[in-house]
Amino acid sequence: MKELLRPARLAPGARVAVVAPSGPVPEERLQAGLDVLRGWDLDPVVAPHVLDRHGTFAYLAGTDADRAADLQTAWCDPAVDAVLCARGGYGAQRMVDLLDWDAMRAAGPKVFVGFSDITALHEAFAARLGLVTLHGPMAAGVDFIKNARAQEHLKATLFAPETVRTIASGGTALTGGTARGVTLGGCLSLLAADLGTPHARPSAAGGLLCLEDVGEETYRLDRYLTQLLRAGWLDGVRGVLLGSWEGCDGRDQVRALFMDRLGDLGVPVAEEFGFGHCAGAATIPFGVAAELDADAGTLTLDAPALR
Repeated sequence: MKELLRPARLAPGARVAVVAPSGPVPEERLQAGLDVLRGWDLDPVVAPHVLDRHGTFAYLAGTDADRAADLQTAWCDPAVDAVLCARGGYGAQRMVDLLDWDAMRAAGPKVFVGFSDITALHEAFAARLGLVTLHGPMAAGVDFIKNARAQEHLKATLFAPETVRTIASGGTALTGGTARGVTLGGCLSLLAADLGTPHARPSAAGGLLCLEDVGEETYRLDRYLTQLLRAGWLDGVRGVLLGSWEGCDGRDQVRALFMDRLGDLGVPVAEEFGFGHCAGAATIPFGVAAELDADAGTLTLDAPALR
């Protein structure tokens, strides 16, 4: 797995577009997030359909075509330096095939931020644009609005990425050792759902795989991992970083599952890396070469996430 192209870091005054590729966005949370961005001396602009609601399916932020148009227009606007997702939920997989990837590639690299359902777009941006993306807090997310640690880690990654070259976990190694590879991953259920689609990479070979999820029973996590294993998607993975498992079964049960399903891979596995659906979530760049030290609980990037 090769390193991907790193977009340019942000500078004060940069214009950032906020889009909603997935679920509906609460207006009060959006406004609070915009205030945070303005406080960073950024110039946030809201895409036209961010506050839309789908007429039939209340879990979608407007129609697939409108959500795709918002993302593509923002990405192809030369005045926009970064595209931030407002929230996750569900819906990115419904709109990702409507994007004009040739036009987006021609627009050149820029910063893209999101997590959860946005996993489908992280995979597509890697496969279609060859671009580093940021798995981090979203503009209308509670963590982004209310948690200083989450805010500061994302802000440092955007403006001074050389200051966050090492990301430390609060946990221990499930399987010890060190490994080198290129970061990738996201929400486990979304990675499993992406298998076989036009935008999914064929495998995680050569990668440091970052996994997290929320609100899943253990048997469902088992099913997702087993699907990835049976599909051969985990063959050749170099190491695994486990993030948050909020709303899942108890820590001991989840840990036992990962030992059972990932232990035979023979690679370092580190837990409690503090990314994903948790308070104070760290921002993890995807597509960057790095070293995982599972025993020390550190991920050290070879180069800053952004140029």
